[in-house]
Amino acid sequence: MSHSDVEVADIFRAHGPAWRKAQRGHLSLGQLKVMSAIEQCRSAALGGHVLRCEGCGHDQIAYNSCRNRHCPKCQTSAAHRWLDARQADLLPVDYFHVVFTLPAPISAIAYYNKATIYALLFDVAAETLLTIAADPKHLGANIGATLVLHTWGSAMTHHPHVHGIVPGGGLSPDGCWVACKPGFFLSVRVLSRLFRRRFLEELEHAHCAGQLQFFGEHLALADAKAFADWLAPLRKCEWVVYAKRPFAGPEAVLAYLSRYTHRVAISNSRLVAMDERGVTFRWKDYRAKGRTRRKTMTLDVDEFMRRFLLHVLPSGFHRIRHYGLLANGHRTASLARIRELLLQQADATAQASSADAEPESARPSFFCPHCGGPMIVLQTFARGQPIRAPPQKPRAP
Repeated sequence: MSHSDVEVADIFRAHGPAWRKAQRGHLSLGQLKVMSAIEQCRSAALGGHVLRCEGCGHDQIAYNSCRNRHCPKCQTSAAHRWLDARQADLLPVDYFHVVFTLPAPISAIAYYNKATIYALLFDVAAETLLTIAADPKHLGANIGATLVLHTWGSAMTHHPHVHGIVPGGGLSPDGCWVACKPGFFLSVRVLSRLFRRRFLEELEHAHCAGQLQFFGEHLALADAKAFADWLAPLRKCEWVVYAKRPFAGPEAVLAYLSRYTHRVAISNSRLVAMDERGVTFRWKDYRAKGRTRRKTMTLDVDEFMRRFLLHVLPSGFHRIRHYGLLANGHRTASLARIRELLLQQADATAQASSADAEPESARPSFFCPHCGGPMIVLQTFARGQPIRAPPQKPRAP
């Protein structure tokens, strides 16, 4: 298959059944569900509906989506819905992008302890940002942050890290707005040191509480003394925390979020081919410089599926979380207070137009691929029901 045809679903449909049989007992229920959902996505197995364009009369059969959060085809629409809800939260200030990454040894044990270590990664990263920002030596304010979990590198290897989107300022203890320095948020070195210390402390507590499991070459780490010895070098090595330049306006923040919030391990657009050699895809080698970063890699089909399923999250685990001023409990009140302090008045015209806007439920959900007009649902068919041909168009007298 060429790059215009091949999808992750094609790989799972062609090779998934044999691989599942060979890996019986080694795949989790969550991984099996992800494979099944992607294989059936937008196929007759999930049912669908027959559409007709009100303008040109074009008929079309549309199959239902699986809506699984690991499916490459279903995340685009989910990202758009999430972004629509986030637009109202943007402030007229600089936004900064901060990344917290776990070192390789911890990433190795994180695979068998996803819920525990991923949750620690979220909470310790947020605590680090809030603590350093609240320090009068740095910003001296209570800030807000949105954190997004990614567990993969460009080659789909296991590489847990969180991306943080942080407004460039916060509320002081007396309720005033404190802006950060232009182009500078917080010291990366200070963030890295606190993040390292607090994460290792919490990891030790999790080990003492029996919340960690160890297998294979790490089986000996179940012993407290061996685990303490294993942690010792991690207290001295550098932990990667870095901050990028501030975004160029709110539109750039939304564009970034649309690419990162609902991203999966690999998108269909990166797939090049599937043939007798395996699966070929594009990836970016960050150790290289310039144009040589962009490369292609070919993996055996079994290895490709194994790497993809490395990144299936535990059931119910939230990969987008809000902290501080942006926490769900008081985000609305915090944003209103900040806008008041920034003297940002709501646009009455925009409010009036939004009040008169057509409700979401009244807008057409489907549009004609030929003329762009709205399409109506003529018939629905349930999961597993045989598909019939579209209704015949009435003949002209």
